Amino acid sequence: MGKALGVGGVFFHSKNRKTLGAWYKKTLGFEIDASYGGSSFMYEQAPKGACTVWGPFKDDTEYFEPSTKPFMINLIVDDLDECLKQVEANGGVLVGKPCEEAYGKFAWFIDPEGNKIELWEILNEGKFE
Repeated sequence: MGKALGVGGVFFHSKNRKTLGAWYKKTLGFEIDASYGGSSFMYEQAPKGACTVWGPFKDDTEYFEPSTKPFMINLIVDDLDECLKQVEANGGVLVGKPCEEAYGKFAWFIDPEGNKIELWEILNEGKFE
């Protein structure tokens, strides 16, 4: 039996993909590849314990609010506090209160197109204890 080995990408509609890509490049240092307009994160760049989580939520979840989109994207970051400053400085809207779990620190923002983004700074090698 074949099996999935991980999430190979996150793809979504954008009102203006060049503008949104430029915003993420300026705000969170994405390296945008002009040939396809996206950014590739190589596993070698990830901190020890990093993983990609695949997790369906109940249809009536409020976790993605205040976004009205049916998805949320989680990004692993190296310094949560600095990233939040950059997001705010570039017009992103912080939502909720940052929190810390045994496996990491989390915070959320809404990007210029209304997408809710969760930032995750890994702690304790990302172990879900």
